[in-house]
Amino acid sequence: MSDAQTATDAEIPDDYGTLYVVGIGPGLPDQMTKEAKRVIEQSDCIIASNLYQEFLREDDTLPPKDAAVEGESDDSELADEEGTVLEREDGTRQTLIRSSMGKQIELAKEAFERVKAGEDVAHVSGGDPNVYGKSDLLFTMARAEEATEVPIEIVPGLTAALGGAANVGAPLSNDFCTISLSDKWRGWDEIEEKLRAAAISDFIIVLYNCWRNYEKAIEIIREERADDCQVAIFNDAGRAEQGRNLDDETHTFCELGEATEHDDEVGGMGTSLIIGNHETEVWENDYREFLVTPRGGRDVDDF
Repeated sequence: MSDAQTATDAEIPDDYGTLYVVGIGPGLPDQMTKEAKRVIEQSDCIIASNLYQEFLREDDTLPPKDAAVEGESDDSELADEEGTVLEREDGTRQTLIRSSMGKQIELAKEAFERVKAGEDVAHVSGGDPNVYGKSDLLFTMARAEEATEVPIEIVPGLTAALGGAANVGAPLSNDFCTISLSDKWRGWDEIEEKLRAAAISDFIIVLYNCWRNYEKAIEIIREERADDCQVAIFNDAGRAEQGRNLDDETHTFCELGEATEHDDEVGGMGTSLIIGNHETEVWENDYREFLVTPRGGRDVDDF
């Protein structure tokens, strides 16, 4: 029996909770799975950024701010500083802790301790936790802290690549890849190597973190791909008028050769680009334009 099978077959202590890493997609109710909603509603502790807290209140996945219990505080240092004890209409209580980029290590440790104390913890991640989300941090921290006894479950969510693709049509219907342009944890040489390999291989490419070096990325791809290749630029897929970058959910079609001329539409962390392959084309029906990539050059008769 492998180590993985042994771990899977191990019994979770009855007095332990579970750490759920919950992907909420764009964050709005219609774009979140029922499982994500259920886990957040039923967990003892929720860790979420201010932005995601606002989204989760849209349909009462989180109780409103005025549900805070006056005079009640949590025992943890993080909760005392940034947390709130909330009471739902049925009388159940949850601790809400604000997630921030500067305290991810402390938040992970806090989550582990709460689970070992018997709490279910929902650590909220935008999009999908496994696509540039929170899951790798929590597994890395669990290994560093030797917290092998902490049960961890991933609740998947709709990621920007899929949400944005749905908004613009069917651009990902053939082989595609995602590449983050953030060089915070990896050098630009490595990013450039991936960009070039993806372009040469004719993958449809989805670029994340386009607020960093997107012009440089486009120029590298242009060295290996034709300038008339179709591109979609989209912001805050699935967030409608609540987009955080340009105050709205937007998408724009252009050709690769002119993609760097659209600086005003690259609004920040919520901006992604889909760069089509040699078969991707714009198709128009009676109502709007779509970006479409055929699965493999098939005609209707081939189906």
